[in-house]
Amino acid sequence: MNDLDRLNQILQDQPYIEGFAQPSSVDFSTRSAVKEKDLKGREHLERWFHHLSSYEMTADTVSRSTDNFPQQILDLLASSTEFNSIELAQQWKVDHQKLIGAIKSLLANEGVLATKDVTEKRLELTNEGVQFANEGSPEFLVFQFVGTEGAAQADIMKQPFGKIGMAKAMQAKWVSVDKGLVVRKSTDVVDSTRKFLESLRLGEDVDENQKKELKKRKLISEVNIKGLLVSKGESFTTNLAKQEADLTPEMIASGSWKDKQFKKYNFESLGVVPSSGHLHPLMKVRSEFRQIFFSMGFSEMATNRYVESSFWNFDALFQPQQHPARDAHDTFFVSDPALSTKFPEDYLERVKTVHSQGGYGSAGYNYDWKIEEAQKNVLRTHTTAVSARQLYQLAQEGFRPSKLFSIDRVFRNETLDATHLAEFHQVEGVIAEKNLSLAHLIGVFTEFFKKLGITNLRFKPTYNPYTEPSMEIFAYHQGLAKWVEIGNSGMFRPEMLLPMGLPADVNVAGYGLSLERPTMIKYGINNIRDLFGSKIDLDVVYNTPICRLDNCCRMTSRLARLWQPGNPQRRVFLPDFWMAVIESPSVGRNKLPRNCVKFEVDPRMSRHDIREYLTKIYDLPVRDVRTEVQMGDITWNTKLDHQYKKAMWKEEDKKIAYVFMSKDFAFSFPQMFAASEEVVELAKMTKQQEELKEKLNEQYANRNRRVGQFLAA
Repeated sequence: MNDLDRLNQILQDQPYIEGFAQPSSVDFSTRSAVKEKDLKGREHLERWFHHLSSYEMTADTVSRSTDNFPQQILDLLASSTEFNSIELAQQWKVDHQKLIGAIKSLLANEGVLATKDVTEKRLELTNEGVQFANEGSPEFLVFQFVGTEGAAQADIMKQPFGKIGMAKAMQAKWVSVDKGLVVRKSTDVVDSTRKFLESLRLGEDVDENQKKELKKRKLISEVNIKGLLVSKGESFTTNLAKQEADLTPEMIASGSWKDKQFKKYNFESLGVVPSSGHLHPLMKVRSEFRQIFFSMGFSEMATNRYVESSFWNFDALFQPQQHPARDAHDTFFVSDPALSTKFPEDYLERVKTVHSQGGYGSAGYNYDWKIEEAQKNVLRTHTTAVSARQLYQLAQEGFRPSKLFSIDRVFRNETLDATHLAEFHQVEGVIAEKNLSLAHLIGVFTEFFKKLGITNLRFKPTYNPYTEPSMEIFAYHQGLAKWVEIGNSGMFRPEMLLPMGLPADVNVAGYGLSLERPTMIKYGINNIRDLFGSKIDLDVVYNTPICRLDNCCRMTSRLARLWQPGNPQRRVFLPDFWMAVIESPSVGRNKLPRNCVKFEVDPRMSRHDIREYLTKIYDLPVRDVRTEVQMGDITWNTKLDHQYKKAMWKEEDKKIAYVFMSKDFAFSFPQMFAASEEVVELAKMTKQQEELKEKLNEQYANRNRRVGQFLAA
């Protein structure tokens, strides 16, 4: 193996991504000993050889590779009047941007240089042009691949350069094809394309016809290069004194500042943005909620007790000690300190009595109430514990009408998923007034949620241990096309209020909602773990805009899009939030019995609830109800709803009801409102379905007719 073969082997192991690194003087001295004829059969040596053709290593180039550009520019101007930065960069073989940087550093010295902007059009190689200049044109690579013995056309087309190179080589009459075999027609060719590209890369001029051809092949492009025309300034000098950036106390004390030159201050520069804190998205929405409460005349309660005794968290709210919410799988119990001992003794006795024996018109729970259970410390599970303390204080100080609110963190032993965390924020409002009714509470809801941009509300009776009556608050969400629960509310029970010492004619209404859900809707966050916790992206905190809730949660009474052929939803939502029609004998893909309707129902509705609801609300002749539960990949049919109630319900799970009507039943969409555009749209869709059905029947008839004619023939 000779020296060239060893060099080819060394270059084979060198990384090459759009060219080698900046060549050194050793590269150029070695290249001078290599001839063009030595490159044949040594592809790595050839690649390295042609790469160096774009450089010229001279002593002048070496000197300009150091950081002495400013002084060299001054020396050049001392012997001339002006220069063009674009031409000088080409003459000195340096990067034009580095030269511009050196010129701008000199402009900091006022009056030394004078500059004017200039623009020149230049031809530059495209990425494909650079590749052809380094490796050779496709036609020349095809000529080399064919060799003296020829090559199969199929093998050539498999190469990266095959398709383009084959066409160009045949156009130049370098090769010809005979029965799938490509052979050379010329014995010696010159890769003129590569030659012209290398000339343009070095700044040399080429023939106009060749430029047009290279432009046509998109190997070169015309670019505008912005440069500077530099001349001497009024205070031009080749000896620059170092300019001081700061005026120091030492300069003032010694008086040396008089002989110093200072850099000119740029008072128009923006400067460095100072580092500062950022509000979390939850805090932005929290601030907006607080302003809404304040505008409605509410006062904020102190919420600094994360650790609360079971007495204030549960017992004071008339929640029995056997309630499932007080188990360890729902509540976090504190181990140190494990117990609380300071309670209002008389109030404690009244709470114990109403739990175990009853009182104030109530029969109580009739169980053995234990102080040991009430003393256990927990991480508060709701901010209603704060409301209980505040109402007791209000009773001791003398009752006065009050409107109170709190927004703070609560803790529950939840299973972590995309919508649940073990800690979250609860928004709670409390109104204490004489002769307060549920109608007043609904009015407060209407005004509160109106300020949030939610105007279409529905209320559903529910059960809470410490409120009676109780209501769940629903709103229709246009984006989700369904009713969603947005809060809970109710009137506090007398068994909770009267032991505190509040007057008998005082009623207290309370309502609460989550802070995380409106925040996720506002900022388009689908996973609560992306909003709160250790996995949150800090860029979300830095870049989220300010919170304006008046337009973020607009609700509407419009129905979801009605079912029609081609609509992937295939669903008609009733204008309520308990049930939705999925399929009927006339709507849907699956074949149902003539008198059967398939509903998606609220998971809390039993078979009896479904029958009562459809019978009494819509006056439908219900004969039988069968339910189906879909939980992930598991589906089962059952008549025993209590089996399903024991299961863990998740939002993605569904409960389906197959409702069988009487034999003479003809299905029609139930309506809760007067005729509207939804009814018109439904009629339009029904007509389209009938037309589609007639068209399909006609197509089937024609097909059967053609089949019959074929069989007869």
